[in-house]
Amino acid sequence: MKFIVSSSYLLKQLQVLGSVINSNNTLPILDNFLFELNNNLLTVSASDLETTMSATLDIDSTSQGSVAVPAKLLLEILKTFPEQPLTFTVEENSTIEISSNSGKYALAYAPGEEFPKSVNLDEPSVTLVPADVLATAISKTIFAAGNDDLRPVMSGVFFQFSPQGLTFVATDAHKLVKYARTDVTASQVADFIMPKKPLNILKSILGASDAEVKIEYNDSNATFSFDNYLLMCRLIDGKYPNYEAVIPKENPNKLMIDRSQFLSSVRRVAIFSNKTTHQIRLKIAGAELNVSAEDIDYSNKAEERLTCDYQGDDMQIGFNSRFLTEMLTNLQSDMIMLEMSLPNRAGILTPVDGLEEGETVTMLVMPVMLNA
Repeated sequence: MKFIVSSSYLLKQLQVLGSVINSNNTLPILDNFLFELNNNLLTVSASDLETTMSATLDIDSTSQGSVAVPAKLLLEILKTFPEQPLTFTVEENSTIEISSNSGKYALAYAPGEEFPKSVNLDEPSVTLVPADVLATAISKTIFAAGNDDLRPVMSGVFFQFSPQGLTFVATDAHKLVKYARTDVTASQVADFIMPKKPLNILKSILGASDAEVKIEYNDSNATFSFDNYLLMCRLIDGKYPNYEAVIPKENPNKLMIDRSQFLSSVRRVAIFSNKTTHQIRLKIAGAELNVSAEDIDYSNKAEERLTCDYQGDDMQIGFNSRFLTEMLTNLQSDMIMLEMSLPNRAGILTPVDGLEEGETVTMLVMPVMLNA
């Protein structure tokens, strides 16, 4: 088994796949990349049993076979090469030899058969989503997903597909983000919960792609295929909470304000907030928004006044500044709308401008109780 491949081309593909590999694997074989050679096509795979990703590379070869090569060692040596062709030769003594312009390097390999086989989906449902739409949906929602091991369903992003459109939801019970598209649809109704790790991997590579992503899914697994990549992952088992029930429908108090101005103000004032609660207070009356925070333990306090466009009753409401900052950072619009009903009900943040046709973003942030 022998093949020739460009050093930088191979490194680029392996760095993407390397993000799948865990630092502490239960099975030693998972510390390897699986190389499967079929003449001039090389398929390289990486897995942590939950998520498996493979890339298909065009190379120069006339042989076939499969070997598992130590991932860390291979990445380390590839990073040191300038761009050049490398020749990989599998020797009889369980080593794979790499020949470069300047030398030869031998790595021990394991038989390819030891690598876990990836699951085949039987008669899966299929939906096609443009890469940029999926990348946006992931980056708009993933930050709001929870980290609570006791509530695994909330640690992922909920995908809802229907002939009316696609909806992506993430929540950790303090904040919730719903990203919806009506310009991309699925042929039938389906929903599943995607874990964070494969989504982060997708997010990092989808931005550079203008392909359509083919998403295939059944009750337990989903695969994403585009360009020369195939990512397969196990879905989170369980029923997603009824998020529609927590989004307040009647919100008569509407505040419209410049996003970057509001974000800067929240960031500055938050420095003076209590380090445990991160509480800031919004006091709205007429066309004036007063943002304040106080840390009684250290006698720190701050207050800023901003002008805004406000329709509604005068009100005071408290929010966790970290959640508010995260949401305002994640929105790209110039102006945002904050809709509220009562000081103890969730506030809804939406962008006023900058959205594509058929795109909606709804962010919900739970208030914190204000001490008088």
